[in-house]
Amino acid sequence: MSAPSGRLVMVGTPIGNLEDISARAVRVLGELSVVYCEDTRRTRSLYSALGLKAPRLVRLDRHNETEMAEQVVACLALGSDVGLLSDAGMPTISDPGAALVRRVSDAGFTVSVIPGPCSLSAALAVSGLPGDGHRFAGFLARKGTDRTLALAAIAASPVTTVVFEAANRVGRTTEDLASACGPDRPFVWVRELTKIHEEVWRGTLGGAVRLFSREPQAGELRQAEVELRGEWILMVGPADTEADDSATPEQLAELLRRALADGTTRRDAVEEVVEATGAPRKAVYRIALDLDRPAAPKRA
Repeated sequence: MSAPSGRLVMVGTPIGNLEDISARAVRVLGELSVVYCEDTRRTRSLYSALGLKAPRLVRLDRHNETEMAEQVVACLALGSDVGLLSDAGMPTISDPGAALVRRVSDAGFTVSVIPGPCSLSAALAVSGLPGDGHRFAGFLARKGTDRTLALAAIAASPVTTVVFEAANRVGRTTEDLASACGPDRPFVWVRELTKIHEEVWRGTLGGAVRLFSREPQAGELRQAEVELRGEWILMVGPADTEADDSATPEQLAELLRRALADGTTRRDAVEEVVEATGAPRKAVYRIALDLDRPAAPKRA
C-alpha cells in the first residue's frame, strides 16, 4: 500500500475586483486545510469576503520561503493538500513561490494550478501594444549596473516589455526609460486594474515624462489629475527593428565602466553588456581592453 501524499495547489486570487475569482477557486479554497500565503491578514479577509471559514494560514514570503518549503513537503507527506496564495493574482509572478514549487516537485509531489486573474496579462490585453512574444521585467533594480543593463535590454527589445513599479518611483522610472529608449517610443501605463479607480494611459515615453513633470502638451493630462498611488504597470512598445538601434561604442564603453565600477570582473562585464545590448562579443571585448589602456599623451 503506497504512502499517503497530498498536492500543492496554487490558486489565483483577485487583483482588485472580488467578482473576478472563479467558482473553482472558491470551491478549492473551501476544501484546503492549510494555506501558505504572503500576508495572513489579507488572506483571512479574502476568506471572509467569500463567506468561507479560513483554514490554518501560514506566512510564506521571500525571507522564509526555503524554511517553509520543508514544512510544506512534510504536510504533503501526510496526505494533506496545501494551498499557495499570493496577496493578489497568480503566485510566483513577481511574488514568492517559485522555490517552493521546485522543492515540492523535486520531492515527487504533484503541483496543481487553479488559474485566476493576473495583472500581467490583463495589462497587456488593455494596452493596445503587441502582446505576442512579450517580455516581463518585473521590478527593475533601483540603481547601479543592474538597472542600467535592464534599461538597455528594454531599449533593444523587439517585443513589448512589461515593468511593475511602486507609485513613488513611477516618475523616475519613466524618465530613465525615456532616456534609454527615446521619447517617441510607444508607452502605456495602467494602475488599479479592475478596481474603482482603474486608469489606462496611452502615449509615448516623452509624453509620460511631461505628464509627471507637470509640463503636458495640449490635450494631455496634468499630473494633478493623476493620483500617484496604487499599483502601477508600465509597458514599453517594441524597438523599431528596421531602424539602427545598435549601441554606439561610446554607449558600450559607458555600460562597461559602470559594470567595472561595481567590482564586476572584465569578463563578466563583457558578458553582461553583450546580453543586454546584443552587441558582438568581440567588439565589446576590444572596447573593454581599450578601457584598461592609459590615454596617449597629447602632443604639444
